[in-house]
Formats: sequence, C-alpha cells, structure tokens
Amino acid sequence: MMKTLVLSTALLLSALALAEGEVPYPDGYRTWNHVKSMVIKPGHALANPFQGIHHVYANDKALRGLRSGKYPDGAVLVFDLLHYVDKDAALTEGDRKLVGVMVRDRNRYRSTGGWGFEGFAGNSRVERLTSDGGASCFSCHQSQESQGYVFSQWRP
Repeated sequence: MMKTLVLSTALLLSALALAEGEVPYPDGYRTWNHVKSMVIKPGHALANPFQGIHHVYANDKALRGLRSGKYPDGAVLVFDLLHYVDKDAALTEGDRKLVGVMVRDRNRYRSTGGWGFEGFAGNSRVERLTSDGGASCFSCHQSQESQGYVFSQWRP
C-alpha cells in the first residue's frame, strides 16, 4: 500500500512539474539523429562555460524542423557537452559537463520563443542547471530567431 502511495505521489509530482513547463531529461537521446559535433577551445567567446566537445542530437520531429526550418511541437534538440582530453595530437572525449535540452511547445513556452530550455549537470538526470525558466538560454538563442532559435543547421 505504502509503495503504491509513494509511486502515485511521484507520478503526480512529475506530471505537475511538466504541466508547469519543466523540461524532462531526454532519455535515449544518443540513439537519435546525430546532427553535428564541434569543439570549443580556449579563446572562443563561449569557452566559459562551453569549452569542450559538443554533440547535437535531434529527435525525428526536430530533424524535420532542421530540414524545413519549421519546428513542430514535440521537437527536441540535445546538446551533449563533454570535456576533452588533448593527448598524442588527438582530442578525445572526457567526462560529461552537461546535457542541454530544447523542447518545442509553443503553448507552454511562449515567453521563450516556443522552446523550453534545461541543462542537466554532468551525468545527472535530475540535477538541473537552469533556475530562470530558460530565460538565460533563450537570451542567447534569440540571435537565431530567423532559424527558429536553433544554432544547428541542416547539412545534407
């Protein structure tokens, strides 16, 4: 009985959080479409805090958005940021710094261009990095308004 009550409470709290605009962790994103990779090194304008290896993943709806320039609700983009190791003339992946997530829902995220933003620390699926409802993320993404607020672009 107690186990059922705890599980029901957890499910209810999760549903309430999502209803209020909380962006969920994108389970399984590494099996999605890989969009691009890049490395930000010291000296780049965004090195603090984004120095490292970047991998960007898109679910199927986001991939359609990348191709068309129009992102449907339910599109999700993931920014996987890792430290890098510079050794033997090669840059290789180190520990994960964060997982950044963009979720398209024009009704829930009106104040941030129809996108919900969240960052998850390191390998955590619960330790959230945003405390402003994604406003700080959106302030940077506003420069990409003509591209649907998305930095990554379709490359056939």
